[in-house]
Amino acid sequence: MRFSVDAHAIGRHLTGNEVYVRNLLHAFAALDQTSEFIAYCSSHVGEASPDVPRRFTVRDVSSNSFVRLGFDLSRRLRKDKPDLVHVQYTAPIACPVPIVVSVHDISFLEHPEYFPWHRAQQLRITVKRTMQKARRVLAPSEFSRSAILRAYNLNPPQVEVVPIAVSPEFRPIARELAVSQVRSRFDISSPFILTVGDLQPRKNQIGLIEAFEDLMEEHPDLPHDLVIVGKDTWYSDRVHSRAKRSRYAGRIRFTGWVSDADLVHLYNSASLFVFPSWYEGFGLPVLEAMACGRAVACSSVSAIPEVANSAGLLFDPESRRDMVLAMRDLLLNPELRTRMERLGHQRASLFTWERTARRTLEIYQEVAGGKNPGAN
Repeated sequence: MRFSVDAHAIGRHLTGNEVYVRNLLHAFAALDQTSEFIAYCSSHVGEASPDVPRRFTVRDVSSNSFVRLGFDLSRRLRKDKPDLVHVQYTAPIACPVPIVVSVHDISFLEHPEYFPWHRAQQLRITVKRTMQKARRVLAPSEFSRSAILRAYNLNPPQVEVVPIAVSPEFRPIARELAVSQVRSRFDISSPFILTVGDLQPRKNQIGLIEAFEDLMEEHPDLPHDLVIVGKDTWYSDRVHSRAKRSRYAGRIRFTGWVSDADLVHLYNSASLFVFPSWYEGFGLPVLEAMACGRAVACSSVSAIPEVANSAGLLFDPESRRDMVLAMRDLLLNPELRTRMERLGHQRASLFTWERTARRTLEIYQEVAGGKNPGAN
């Protein structure tokens, strides 16, 4: 079999999409020694890059989405003749091979206000077209699968939940080492509360800043900073502006995008992790923090409770008070914090890229063999 993957996200700091495809490729390499794999990359990754397994073929495609999806990727597929192509969200126009598509969420339909207008419209059009042509649709959670089935006229067995996972590098490490690295790389020496996510409306960083202010007002003895990790976006100015207006502005730190190696150190040196998002199709940072042994307080909406289960302390993201109480309880109750750290680590261990890749490869085999979903 010859399988191809649109891996244009690799090397472009496209956060969740990049994490997904990079880990999937490496897990494929460990599981399947006989199939041929082609990775279509946009950052001149090269076949010697650690981001793509060495034996995989790498093809360069345009980083411009209109060029890549308009003709470049289709041209490559016609030449390479793979048995299928696996894409995230959007397949190329006039795709000449069967399509498997991963759709992590449909926030662009359910909450278009979280996007620039043109981006939401683009996704609305291109994802619908891809859904109509796809042989199989992979969703990371039951929440996303249900949303996809509500939004698109698809045969339910065609849409399958294949959860994503945590990279093995996210693990507990010596706290002294992590603290030292964070101090050296980011000049952060105080204890801190950590959140991770691109600066977007749905990530609710402004709500967290306001809850942090309330927490510090109620407990002025707490020495903690708030560290916000995430790439700047079209919405960043609003988040930075709100932080600058805060009476605790000097204790709110922005790191921008960070590498996975730095992120491991940040998770391991934080006092706790907070994920206040309004909407997630999965919520991978929750599992990453848990895998590093961190206690997690997280939003009680969308797919986040499904991922965190009982291993995260849930709060209503619309309630600053709920958020404050969750942070307070984890900071001031060592027994609770230790218990949540233990439960979180156990929870994260249930999600592995080996399991994700194995089921994805089975789906590839079914699609390449012409098997219809739901058939015996």
